[in-house]
Amino acid sequence: MASLRDIKTRINSTQKTKQITKAMHMVSASKLNKAEEFTKAYDPYSAKIREVVNSIANSGLDAEHPMLETREVKKTAYFVITADRGLAGAFNSGVLREVYRTIQEKHQSKDEYAVITVGRMGRDFFRKRDIPILKEITGLSDQPSFADIKDLTSETVQLFIDEEIDELVIFHNHFISAISQKVTSKKLLPLTDLKEASGGAKSTYEYEPNQQEILDVLLPQYAESLIFGALLDSKASEHASRMTAMKSATDNADELIDDLSLQYNRARQAAITQEITEIVGGVAALE
Repeated sequence: MASLRDIKTRINSTQKTKQITKAMHMVSASKLNKAEEFTKAYDPYSAKIREVVNSIANSGLDAEHPMLETREVKKTAYFVITADRGLAGAFNSGVLREVYRTIQEKHQSKDEYAVITVGRMGRDFFRKRDIPILKEITGLSDQPSFADIKDLTSETVQLFIDEEIDELVIFHNHFISAISQKVTSKKLLPLTDLKEASGGAKSTYEYEPNQQEILDVLLPQYAESLIFGALLDSKASEHASRMTAMKSATDNADELIDDLSLQYNRARQAAITQEITEIVGGVAALE
């Protein structure tokens, strides 16, 4: 049986751990609120640029652009968004497991695929498995701006335009609620899902100099906005997952402290009983 000192040391250690996890829970909750606000603020821009691109792509003209063309897939790039650190439950492992499973199922050779990583956890995962990494970025802030990943998104889109890759698929955690996130994947390039929004009033646009030149400019920006939107979605999921994980850790610490306190009290009571027995025994021997 553990001594009183050992049990007391474990109680103190667990209490300190609880203080840390509780503080991390509160910090993550605050970051989640900011992330949700940031995502909501970005939604109008994302919706408008999609509306304009849809309008041009479905205007009846023979719009031509490499990003709209489906070609034979010789090489697929997977854009994988993870966090820079752990302590977030299954946030990182879930998306990495799904990407790795997809690669194992669809590809026979490393020439057929590569990955683009956001976050240290994803980068380290693929490095350890010798999976080719085209581009990477780490150290993003908890509320990233578009400027933070502008170079990465533009270079990624350019890889497709230059036909260095023939397909771009993004994997990230989709934020559903504070307690629910889901690993999702979506083919970003080529852009084959542009459709007119159904229902409601449709805006009428006048284009200068012409629709084709506007499309040449907007399509890369649209693809970049999709990547940035997925990053914001993933950041909200990360904060929510870490908040939930730290809440569970704090609750577990409370339960452990209760169990250890009960053990401590029982051990202390046993020690006191033993001392009383020895005293009574000693007194009896003197009589």
